[in-house]
Amino acid sequence: MSSKQQGLEKRVERFVARIRREDVNLHGFILTVGGQEQVKAYYAPFQEGQPHRMYSVSKTMVACALGMLMEEGKLSLEDHIVDYFQDLLPENPSPFLLHLTIRDMLRMATCYRVTAYREYEDEDWTKPFFVGQPDHEPGTVFNYDTGNSQVLSSLVKRLTGKEVIDFLEERLFTPLGCEDERYWLRDPSGQCTGGTGLCMSLRDLNKVALCLSRGGDGLIPGWFVAEMQKKQIDTLLQGNEEEKYGYGWQCWRTRAGWVLYGMGGQLAVLCPEKDAVLCTIADVRLDPNGMQRIYDAFFEELYPWLDREDMAPAELQLPALTLFNDADAKRVTEGEYSFPAENDLRWKSLRVAENRLVFENDRGACELPFQPGETLSITYPGWEQEPATVSAGWFADGQLRIRVHAIGNCPCGFDMVVSFMDDHVTVQARRSYDPLTHGYEGVTSGNRIKD
Repeated sequence: MSSKQQGLEKRVERFVARIRREDVNLHGFILTVGGQEQVKAYYAPFQEGQPHRMYSVSKTMVACALGMLMEEGKLSLEDHIVDYFQDLLPENPSPFLLHLTIRDMLRMATCYRVTAYREYEDEDWTKPFFVGQPDHEPGTVFNYDTGNSQVLSSLVKRLTGKEVIDFLEERLFTPLGCEDERYWLRDPSGQCTGGTGLCMSLRDLNKVALCLSRGGDGLIPGWFVAEMQKKQIDTLLQGNEEEKYGYGWQCWRTRAGWVLYGMGGQLAVLCPEKDAVLCTIADVRLDPNGMQRIYDAFFEELYPWLDREDMAPAELQLPALTLFNDADAKRVTEGEYSFPAENDLRWKSLRVAENRLVFENDRGACELPFQPGETLSITYPGWEQEPATVSAGWFADGQLRIRVHAIGNCPCGFDMVVSFMDDHVTVQARRSYDPLTHGYEGVTSGNRIKD
């Protein structure tokens, strides 16, 4: 192995080590430089070809579909969105809504400061956008709005007669050779959830990202790809540092290029100056700084060397992230506890057996097996059809930490500390938002049930 190859390989090792050291729950990544796949890595139990929820990467895919339709003359950037949805307008629509253009929607400069639809409540996630209460002139400020992207997805269907996934299958995914399982989650009315619902493999996400890095490969109009990656609006009030570089058309700018961005760590980071693409899948929703940790690890450990060094292509199979376990810490291996009738977690009881918690909450009796110092594949407690992973560790005497991640269509999870002291137990938990994690936010104490 040449010193040149050895150099980048060491940088990859440093990237992987930093991700683990900073407790970043990565599921996989692919690094491509100059069109050459340098590294692909999967963390157990994730495997190549497995579909993964892309969240807001879906928005960029919808934008690509609209670019194709613009090229065909079926709509233009200056069209007003209301012209395509006259049937959904209220009797006296707001002037703010009437002024809203396709261009404004692509760059998240709508007339709303929050998403109009209410997830898990509204049947049709498109309709609320047109009957909401606009609060400012469109085209003036940036406000991230998933409902906006839902409308754009619905627009694709109105213009083509096809759901956005079917349109993209014909026009993008199949021509690119995307062969892995792929589907798009729907709202209760049956429409693709345009801002958040695409599920596809990391490998196929990488194929789309490379297509974009090459200017669209004649599938997505080159002029559209060139414009979508530019800063179309400022984002200076964003809290995350990497989100302050501006927003394009349904994609973000970064310190060195642009990114297809999905909640929880679904990223396709395109770096034109280095001719490099990093694609990741993850679930970092429990860490408010998790996305930034991925960006920083990439830009600090890998990016500066990408165009100066090379390495033989590598495939990595990496262990899952596992919580610290102190082998000398005193453990509680049995006991039964009851909780007050009213408590944050809505727990009624807890039974401790060897490496197993059995508790009763709003879902009924839930079992949570674990193995200290390891990560296990389980079913999510209380949800028999949901695959999950659990990591646990006794980090001090009588102090057990357990972290559970759902790994199906809605990656989410909770982090929990169970503290035993004399005849009492205290459970403290926090969660990433999803119906699956209801009941895992807050703290409560219970008393041991004595024989």
